[in-house]
Amino acid sequence: MSRVVFLEERCKGCRLCVEACPADALRPSGRFNRHGYEVVEQVGECTGCASCGIMCPDVAIRVFRTSKGKGGKR
Repeated sequence: MSRVVFLEERCKGCRLCVEACPADALRPSGRFNRHGYEVVEQVGECTGCASCGIMCPDVAIRVFRTSKGKGGKR
């Protein structure tokens, strides 16, 4: 399973990533960063498409894709 890491102090709570996620794997977290913006969290299975990271205007998202090697090889 791929995963998303949020650089929470860069997030401005625009939620463009939530709208861009085709897997509906992201949602507002209820937590706030030191600037007072509500940050986003991963709640579902990430497909690794990186749509969220592409849409983020603040470059606050890192997507780590799971390798799907054949026969245990990468």
